[in-house]
Amino acid sequence: MKKTFVLLTLLIILISSAAQAATVIKLASLAPEGSTWDKTLRAMNEEIKSQTGGNVSLQIYSGGVAGDEKDVLRKMRIGQIHAGAFTGVGLGQIVPATRILELPLLFNSYEEVDYVKEKIRPELEKAFSAKGFELLGWAEAGFVNIFSNKAIAKQSDMEGVKCWVWEGDPLAQAMTEALGIAPIPLSMPDVLTSLQTNLIDCVYGPPLAVLVLQWGTKVSHLTDIKLANSTGALLVSKKIMAKLSPEEQKILKTVIDQYSKQLVTKIRQENTQALESLKNNGIQVVKVAPKDLEELKKLSSEVWPKLVGKLYSAELLAKVQGYLKEKRGK
Repeated sequence: MKKTFVLLTLLIILISSAAQAATVIKLASLAPEGSTWDKTLRAMNEEIKSQTGGNVSLQIYSGGVAGDEKDVLRKMRIGQIHAGAFTGVGLGQIVPATRILELPLLFNSYEEVDYVKEKIRPELEKAFSAKGFELLGWAEAGFVNIFSNKAIAKQSDMEGVKCWVWEGDPLAQAMTEALGIAPIPLSMPDVLTSLQTNLIDCVYGPPLAVLVLQWGTKVSHLTDIKLANSTGALLVSKKIMAKLSPEEQKILKTVIDQYSKQLVTKIRQENTQALESLKNNGIQVVKVAPKDLEELKKLSSEVWPKLVGKLYSAELLAKVQGYLKEKRGK
């Protein structure tokens, strides 16, 4: 009898220890359920569970059910949410310097984006760490186009156009003001309704996002310029990371980095496919003449120094411009 009692006690202790060892990381994302972003997060979760023997898993809240990015950040700070897949806007609320990767008409290609991002990645990751977050994987939504209900081929076409800007986004505000667009600040969930009611007649975004969010059903034209690169990343609270063993931390970092790189490749491919889908659905592509593109680049480049001291330092801007020059020289 005594032996049975001891065995039962040991079994209870073992079960209790196993339960305590298991860590569920609550992760929030604005990506709609079933989207490429969402599918990647769920595949990532399966890999993490497999490699940790079920001791670490992700509980995913898709489609903004945990709130917009401001809500998610607030919940992460108080421990209700442990991780988030953020756009550049959300990242900028923690480390404003991140927004330097989204400056208007800064990049000409994804090769330039990748080169500059890798160069400044250690500096940005260190800044996130100082704020209590681990940046475990970069992601992106891709190059941004202007979508509107009139043909926009040059700066003068933008005058008075009522365009959505992300509520509280200083970069979008500065960009639209420089280009002469009338900015209408809205949270992302309000954009589709605002297009339907003609509160706005213009949005910006990568083709895939515009297709998935159904904005493409309410606009008629796409301006064919790489207005900006829409960056993103997956952040995890350092508090939840501290609860994992060193081996579990290594697995989490490795898996998230691996899947994030796969996601970037997929998103770039699917943006090309989404553009074709939008064209097949009747959206007209508006080409921008070289001289008009140069004018837009000049206006956009004037925004960059205006944000020094507000989002990033003059030193970081100089570094980024130097890396671009270096890459283009190669």
